[in-house]
Amino acid sequence: MPRRRRPEHDLKTDRWMVPWADFVTLLFALFVVMYALSSVNEEKYRQLSASLSRIFHAEGAVGQQAVSEQGMGILDGQPLPVAETEARVEPADPAVSRQLAQLQSEAEQRFAQQIAAGRVQVHGNRLWVAIELNASLLFESGDAIPVITADPLLQQVVALVQDSDNPIHIEGFTDNRPINSRLYPSNWELSAARAAAVVRVLELRGVAPERLAAVGYGQYQPAYSNRTPEGRQRNRRIVVVIARDARVRRAVQAYGSDRVSDDAVNTLLTEPADKPSVPTLEQVETDSGILFRQADPEQAQEQ
Repeated sequence: MPRRRRPEHDLKTDRWMVPWADFVTLLFALFVVMYALSSVNEEKYRQLSASLSRIFHAEGAVGQQAVSEQGMGILDGQPLPVAETEARVEPADPAVSRQLAQLQSEAEQRFAQQIAAGRVQVHGNRLWVAIELNASLLFESGDAIPVITADPLLQQVVALVQDSDNPIHIEGFTDNRPINSRLYPSNWELSAARAAAVVRVLELRGVAPERLAAVGYGQYQPAYSNRTPEGRQRNRRIVVVIARDARVRRAVQAYGSDRVSDDAVNTLLTEPADKPSVPTLEQVETDSGILFRQADPEQAQEQ
């Protein structure tokens, strides 16, 4: 028979106090460190305040308050009236602006009849002149081959631009109705094919091909609501953009003439036009010989 174990009366039930005391100590240390980090050095704060106040309260500044003896100012929340002047960006070349204005005026005269009928729109800004043609004037529904009646309209465009050297950008747009034909699986292909067809006609009529570019935006940049038949009909359009220079055409190609903001206009007009020329091609030696590729402009400028 096993011996009966004597019950233990001296069990230590206070062992939890040791880790609890350690935890409380660490927590106290954490709060001490946080308080130390959050305390502000008043002397350094006054030095910073005085420095900033001297900068924002320079002597002779119009409409500004003087610095107080304690070096306080805008950091104390005191009113600081500043005379704000409207930022005006002048065109880089006024002669080019006059030329664009003349092109816009001439385009309005050439397409006066279609403008009155609401089938052509002419608008412009400091960067380009845009001629918006309804697609029904140039193409059959779902097709990208110009109709015979489109010839006089496109000839007017040729006559408008043939005596200048402005880059020309053709944009194609559609409505949101899907298309799925053998030639055009989507509105992307249809809008791009229509823009390319206009470029082809302009090139055949004598416009220098290096001035021309085409892009199709499909249904994804509507100018009107696609909820109504009239809105869908107006969204099927071709826009001929006569750009100020090559920089403007690159911006239009990237975003579309309806998506370039005023900030982009200011940037394009204020950037220096006379940048150092860099090589557009560079040689690369490979095992099979020498190849040519497009040079990186930034690396070329560093070299």
